[in-house]
Amino acid sequence: MQTWSLISICALLGVVVRWGVSLNSYSGAGKPPMFGDYEAQRHWQEVTYNLPPEEWYFNTTDNDLNYWGLDYPPLTAYHSWLCAYIAKSIDPEWVELHKSRGYESPVHKVFMRATVLVADLLIYIPAVVLYCLYLTDGSSRKKVSTLLCILLYPGLILIDYGHFHLGFALWGVIALGFGWDALGSIAFSLALNYKQMELYHALPFFCYLLGKCIRVGLVGRGLLNLGRIAAAVLVTFALCWLPFLSDSRQAMQVVRRIFPVGRGLFEDKVANTWCSVNTMIKIRSILSANSQLYLSFAITLLAVLPSSIRLLTRPTLWHFKLALVNSSLAFFLFSFQVHEKSILLAALPVCLVLNDLPFVSVWFLQASTFSMLPLFLKDGLLIPYIVTSVAFVFFSIYLLSVLDHCSEEELRLGTYKKLLFFLPKMDLAGIVRWKFYISIAAMAGLSILSAALDPPPHLPDLFPVLVSTTAFLHFFGTFLYFHIVQFSDPPRKSQKKNN
Repeated sequence: MQTWSLISICALLGVVVRWGVSLNSYSGAGKPPMFGDYEAQRHWQEVTYNLPPEEWYFNTTDNDLNYWGLDYPPLTAYHSWLCAYIAKSIDPEWVELHKSRGYESPVHKVFMRATVLVADLLIYIPAVVLYCLYLTDGSSRKKVSTLLCILLYPGLILIDYGHFHLGFALWGVIALGFGWDALGSIAFSLALNYKQMELYHALPFFCYLLGKCIRVGLVGRGLLNLGRIAAAVLVTFALCWLPFLSDSRQAMQVVRRIFPVGRGLFEDKVANTWCSVNTMIKIRSILSANSQLYLSFAITLLAVLPSSIRLLTRPTLWHFKLALVNSSLAFFLFSFQVHEKSILLAALPVCLVLNDLPFVSVWFLQASTFSMLPLFLKDGLLIPYIVTSVAFVFFSIYLLSVLDHCSEEELRLGTYKKLLFFLPKMDLAGIVRWKFYISIAAMAGLSILSAALDPPPHLPDLFPVLVSTTAFLHFFGTFLYFHIVQFSDPPRKSQKKNN
């Protein structure tokens, strides 16, 4: 009973923090003509309510795709349609065709914030609670501490905190953890049909399920399980795409909208490989758009294959979680048209290993929040960024004893010593600890400089570039680290979780 009381307090605190942050400004507030992401969400409600499904993804006189045209899979559109019906019943002006563009009011802001909070309450927060209670090791106190730290992770609070797709993906992980493969496949299929960026996690789900089927034999029970999984995925996709399957033009238009390869390799100053390399080698000038696409695809595939093959041969829950981290980081670092917010797709699986590798996980999660600093400044979220970041680091260090879990054994640095055998013996744990202190100081310093100083006139993007490059170094280092961990022997406590 005491454990459930603490869980209730953690969940309530997570909700209070989310609602408190929502009282601040939002993307594009008072900034015509396009406003921002807030307006995009509102506009999709306008479009889905007033137009038939066959016009949702096409450019028409009533649906200007250049003005926040719908570019997510059908489940996002259905969610917008449902919210639109509620909005219509409250105030028809909120979704009036054409006339509602750029609509802003305090009451409407409360409504929009409430829709994403409800999404978290129904999908994401219950999944986090269930995962921490039943799929993590340790005492009740440690499980509750992990729960609170995940719920207070700033990245998922400050940026569009209604994470339907991440909630569905987490439900998929939980179902697979309990051995419910078909249900896990359905949950992840729903995540994919909500946001196409869930492809970051797709290969680990595929390799884990296929590896389990191969392990029990692709004749008999393994084949039956594989057929059941395939049927669950196909039926889920068919139901989600049903309004668009009667006409091949409809389906192809949806695909074109959700995979806009014509936008190019770059989007803003993202902490990935291409933007970091482009500061020294101007990729745009050297390679054509098609060459950039092919290069990005090839390197992403090469980066994600080792982790996926390892998972295919060792389909355990421990390797599955590590493969989710490595796959999502590979996509973020090397794939095409990456947005700053896409780092949240890597942050979720890192949250799943927070209980096992607290030091590196907290370090990465803080770096991922820092990487989105230009977005926070643009949206007027500097104060919430500072408060939630300080709170997250404090609670993580205090509740999870992060700084006490950075010995060479707990950091799994034995493999590093073998790889660096030619160097003199060093205290790797001490070096890592000092790197952590320097890293936190650097992120704090760059945050202060970005907020307090104007860049030189001849270097207008100086601070965003410094932020993205610093974050890239963190992400690339984490990518290498988790690969080495995945190819090492699993910790004893995680061997119990092999299914």
